[in-house]
Amino acid sequence: MDKLITLWEGSGLYNLELGQAVMIVVGLLLLYLAIYKRFEPLLLVPIGFGGILANIPEAGLAISALDQAIEVGKPAVLQQLAPALGVVLNPLGDVESWREALKSVAHGNTSAEALRAAKDVATNVGYSDGMLYSFYSVAIASGIAPLLIFMGVGAMTDFGPLLANPRTLFLGAAAQFGIFATLFGAVGLSSMGIMDFSLNQAAAIGIIGGADGPTSIYVASVLAPELLGAIAVAAYAYMALVPLIQPPIMRLLTTQKEREITMTQLRPVSKLEKIIFPLMLLILVALFLPDAAPLLGMFCFGNLMRECGVVERLADTAQNALINIVTIVLGLSVGSKLMAESFLSVETLGILGLGMVAFAIGTSAGVLMAKLMNLVSRMPINPLIGAAGVSAVPMAARVANKVGLESNPHNFLLMHAMGPNVAGVIGSAVAAGVMIKYLG
Repeated sequence: MDKLITLWEGSGLYNLELGQAVMIVVGLLLLYLAIYKRFEPLLLVPIGFGGILANIPEAGLAISALDQAIEVGKPAVLQQLAPALGVVLNPLGDVESWREALKSVAHGNTSAEALRAAKDVATNVGYSDGMLYSFYSVAIASGIAPLLIFMGVGAMTDFGPLLANPRTLFLGAAAQFGIFATLFGAVGLSSMGIMDFSLNQAAAIGIIGGADGPTSIYVASVLAPELLGAIAVAAYAYMALVPLIQPPIMRLLTTQKEREITMTQLRPVSKLEKIIFPLMLLILVALFLPDAAPLLGMFCFGNLMRECGVVERLADTAQNALINIVTIVLGLSVGSKLMAESFLSVETLGILGLGMVAFAIGTSAGVLMAKLMNLVSRMPINPLIGAAGVSAVPMAARVANKVGLESNPHNFLLMHAMGPNVAGVIGSAVAAGVMIKYLG
């Protein structure tokens, strides 16, 4: 009977808390949206599954060896950890009070030497880093996964529409207004006491407005890793909801006549132009803003492999096998941050709300910029392609094309919309560099 009681008390059902049950349901909801609704399945499937794994009680898949030792270790283990962390345990206190004391120190301003010593103790008594924690450390904490994703995106990107109509660069730049507007909005909410976001956290939240998942993850991992889960889920959720969010905004800000504007056929772009452009883009931007070099550098490198024509195997690997592998690890790593104690909070709801505002502002700014350019341009621009200035490639361009066809069945805007869409990717990377420069 004692063995049965021990088995029951060590089970997940016995230790399941309400928050963990809620987050398991959230993970199942993400899987439902990905599988049955086809909302960004490549990311939401591993994120949702990772969220379920991270909230299984007693499994410790998403925490370090030290945290596991503190949370489930026996009193003898806690007594060994205390000297390493510089904690004096109250001999009259219970085990739970010891755990809280050790946890507060381990997650406070503890020196790196003390943390290493405590982790050595935890490892020596048989604890090891959880699987998802190791994925996160390798893929996101190091910054490598978002950068490899950007390289793959670059290898799949055609700069031809942007080069054929360079004016669309302004549309992609205008769409980034949502990032900075949301930054100031988050700071304002904090100053009014409605939310409690630091400046770094506000900047990481604002990047959601670019509708660029890898950039959002990269900036969050640098500026606000504690908000990574909520920011990643918000970024990819809004990318998946582009066909639902953007059309009402586009119709509200344009007239029927504007939506019917037919744009002239794009000029052919030479191979030489496509080879030179990523090199010039990287050199010019990196010289002015070195902090944007990691994201933009990998993006341009992937595109150069695509266009140069002499490394087809490398380009194919970046577009397919490599980006698929990294996507799996990245999704599981993001899912590891969907733990109940960090995700279920008022701040998470604030992040989701501010992300929606950022996305709406970015869409609106792109459309309004196109209308403004029509006042001074002899060649009219269909304002619908301004909505493609957000970085959701190629979903936003497809939405612009769809709304244009609804107004004029013979008006094909897809290739025209790819110009601001690609410009939006560049703009979000530059915005990320600016944020990291001032706050990183």
